[in-house]
Amino acid sequence: MPEKNHIDIATCIHLSTFTRFIFPLGNFIAPLILWVANKEKSEFVNMHGKQALNFQLSILVYTIIMAIITVPLFIIGLVMGFDFNAYFFSNGTFNLSNLTPYIFIGGSLGLLAIVGFIVEIVLVIKATLKAKDGAYFYYPLTIQFLK
Repeated sequence: MPEKNHIDIATCIHLSTFTRFIFPLGNFIAPLILWVANKEKSEFVNMHGKQALNFQLSILVYTIIMAIITVPLFIIGLVMGFDFNAYFFSNGTFNLSNLTPYIFIGGSLGLLAIVGFIVEIVLVIKATLKAKDGAYFYYPLTIQFLK
């Protein structure tokens, strides 16, 4: 069982990812500072710091990939002169049969982004609770940038 001090540091590393809601890039800067300052103290702190940073970097990569897919579809929709009235309303009634594939793909990716955001928050809370209990936690679907 790790020492209480190391448990507290590991817990704070995971919680510090929420600083992104306070300042930009806080989800990278705060855990990085805590990890670098304390990684030599114990393997427990070192592992949790690496896991938190790897997860945040993985989320960044997944977000960039989604943006690379979504932005061109949005631009294509704008260039084609998407007319909401012509596509959604015909003869004064709401009509969903005229939706283009761009709307379906964009909407699906938008929904996936919302679900991903919620899953990210749940996983960070779960990792925080595991660290608080003195246990190890490995985020799923995480690319191991730091080994």
